[in-house]
Amino acid sequence: MVRACLNSIAGKGEKGLSGMQDGNAGLGLDATRRSLTFGMITVAGLALAGCASTSAPRVYDIPAPSTFPARAGAVRGQLLVAEPKAIASLDTERIAVRGPGGAYSYLTDGAWADRLPKLLQARIIQAFENANRLRSVGRPGDRLASDWQLIADIRSFEVVAQGSTEVVVEMSVKLVNDRSGRILAGRVFSARAPAAGTDAGNVSAAFAGAVQTVMRDIVLWTTGQI
Repeated sequence: MVRACLNSIAGKGEKGLSGMQDGNAGLGLDATRRSLTFGMITVAGLALAGCASTSAPRVYDIPAPSTFPARAGAVRGQLLVAEPKAIASLDTERIAVRGPGGAYSYLTDGAWADRLPKLLQARIIQAFENANRLRSVGRPGDRLASDWQLIADIRSFEVVAQGSTEVVVEMSVKLVNDRSGRILAGRVFSARAPAAGTDAGNVSAAFAGAVQTVMRDIVLWTTGQI
């Protein structure tokens, strides 16, 4: 792809130079050189912009679960959801693939819509809002007089392609009393889902199912604790 773009740039540059030389036949040497230099920069810049736009990976979102079983009793309490923590290999927009020995690589035909921890934080908040089991949910810094805070670590969020292809999602979650700082409870949530292929489209569809299972379980467990 890059070589084809560079060849295209070279061809456009030669054509542009030829046309400029013909058009500037009556100008002085310095004026011709300035015109040619500006023309080469313009042609190369436009061509490189075209290369960048055609090679950009497709962006994928992670949907939050929207349906939850009804819960008896009044809606109460305010919860803050901290941005989940992750190792550097997962703290990225790139879709991770874990190979033999735990080595990480990344898909080249797709990426997440944001850094994974930030995207998961937004969708966990959305899941709590969809469940309608708390008075309000937000992020630290949202100026909520919060009662609890949800702290999470992303243990796994990757494609595993060893024989069959599947995605693995695992998160460790702690529920903290935001006034006393005391940990009320903790639990590890995990889910796996098969992927129909190793391309970003099939992988993101598998992640959607696994993530919704984990988020639904987190919401039900958390609201059951409080």
